[in-house]
Amino acid sequence: MIKLLIRIFVKDYESFEKTSVREAYGVLSGVIGIICNLILFVTKLLIGFMIGSIAITSDAFNNLSDTGSSLVAIVGAKLSSRDADHEHPYGHGRFEYVASLIISFIILLVGFELLKSSFSKALNPSLVSINPIIIVILTMTVVVKLWMYSYNRYIGKLIRSGVNIATAADSLNDVIATSAVIITTIIGALTKIPLDGYAGIIVSLLIMYTGFGIAKDTVNILLGMSPSEETVNKIMELITESESIRGAHDLKVHDYGPGRTIASIHTELSDKTDIVKAHAIIDGLEKKILKELGIDLVIHVDPIGDGQVGPID
Repeated sequence: MIKLLIRIFVKDYESFEKTSVREAYGVLSGVIGIICNLILFVTKLLIGFMIGSIAITSDAFNNLSDTGSSLVAIVGAKLSSRDADHEHPYGHGRFEYVASLIISFIILLVGFELLKSSFSKALNPSLVSINPIIIVILTMTVVVKLWMYSYNRYIGKLIRSGVNIATAADSLNDVIATSAVIITTIIGALTKIPLDGYAGIIVSLLIMYTGFGIAKDTVNILLGMSPSEETVNKIMELITESESIRGAHDLKVHDYGPGRTIASIHTELSDKTDIVKAHAIIDGLEKKILKELGIDLVIHVDPIGDGQVGPID
């Protein structure tokens, strides 16, 4: 279904490198998220009030926070797609990471507030009533969240979006949380054991754990973490494919947002290489890496004498 929606609402949807296309993907996923989460929030809130369940009510407000997260994701997609300017020569791609950080703060705040409510309910327990229709409705909400996990994960991998990957992880945790609420609610109704408050505590802790994980990953990126081993190996593999390159070292990679990666590296060529030929070799490598990896690589040439072999690291 998500592929059909992409074809309908995302113009030129296969051109992932274009900022306008990335923005369209971000807006689409955000709008779908807002619609789905609002429906889930209202549904669970009504059920929670009807049967007096703090766990289900907590889960409802978790979905409401997800609505806010989707709104932040849309704003992040809009801001990150802005062109480079005098003050920001590398573009505004890191707005997407800032959006992820804001989402994590929203998740943490909601989780903390729900933890307080759930703890209070655990200290003053009361039994909840439930019926098969409510169980069916709650099960359907799990199916919706599974689909949301699926489409966010798909879009996240497609356009390499940290926001969508974070949202997918949050949706999967929502699946686990809602499933736990359903199970404990059934057990509590059948055994007359007041598990509702404890289920709410588990849900709120899971929410906070998700928020912490997203915040940690995003802060690492903003601080300038080392490139992944996979990225380094791919760059080195493409460079060393050229027989003229005798060594490469001092690779530095800077992430300015998805699709905005700038890097530099030193390569060794024979000191007898004609300057025009050396330029052609380096220019070809830079274009090849930009095309295959989407990395704007600047290659510095270190001339070395015959018989010398430079390092590859």
